[in-house]
Amino acid sequence: MSAEIIDGKKLAAQFRAELKEKVAKLTAEGTVPGLAVILVGDNPASRSYVTAKEKACAEIGIYSSDNRLPENTTQDELLALIERLNNDDKIHGILVQLPLPKHIDEDKVLLAIRPEKDVDGFHPVNVGKMVIGQDAFLPCTPHGVVQMLLRNGVKLDGANVVVVGRSNIVGKPLANLLIQKAATGNATVTLCHTHTKDLAHFTRQADIVIAAAGRPNTITADMIREGAVVIDVGVNRVEADTPKGYKLVGDVDFDGVKEKASLLTPVPGGVGPMTITMLLFNTVQAADNFAHSKK
Repeated sequence: MSAEIIDGKKLAAQFRAELKEKVAKLTAEGTVPGLAVILVGDNPASRSYVTAKEKACAEIGIYSSDNRLPENTTQDELLALIERLNNDDKIHGILVQLPLPKHIDEDKVLLAIRPEKDVDGFHPVNVGKMVIGQDAFLPCTPHGVVQMLLRNGVKLDGANVVVVGRSNIVGKPLANLLIQKAATGNATVTLCHTHTKDLAHFTRQADIVIAAAGRPNTITADMIREGAVVIDVGVNRVEADTPKGYKLVGDVDFDGVKEKASLLTPVPGGVGPMTITMLLFNTVQAADNFAHSKK
């Protein structure tokens, strides 16, 4: 068996075409969806991510407010900017690119964003609503993974899913989404992590394995059963004979696993494009919520 490779770029393009229609409708009705992106410092990876997000906004007609601040920006200055954006009716979503410089308290910054503009889905209000199954902005990567599965015809109802990784950004929210009593869930989920004994014991039983550990080769071919669906969320730099001196790989041994899995995501080009797409989705939803609140 050789796995069908899920094309994240193609799937994201289809999703964005649908969003573009919604943006055009909202704009025609007088509300242009607006996203404010805040970048503190000059981290190359963060700068690249922010540029990609701004480009994606432009492609579907979302207004993008670019806020790039120097490394020595104080916490009070950052909080003041967030407060201005909270009160700006042209801005429906606020995204603070992480990580922040060490002298800034990330938790305090994320708490300062109003829940109705928290398009990253990190505010405790949105996290709490997600956990109890209420409408909320969902974290972008977990939501993107769920959409990838559904749009590729993967049955979640009753599926045995193993999530490897327990971060607040991916592992925990993804496990929570998949157990929800809803069309996007109803799976039986095992959440594994660095202290799990005999990880392979769990992954070999899974219909779906989702790797989000942040470590290359966490999942190898001998760790999955024949025909399993494998989603690779990891993005890791490893040394390579390339002009840059490195290449990007996931958490899954791609070459080995592709000979056993039925569906498999590549790195890059898999989950990544869907993460940005779900950010756009949340921004459009925030704008729609704002428009309806004014009627």
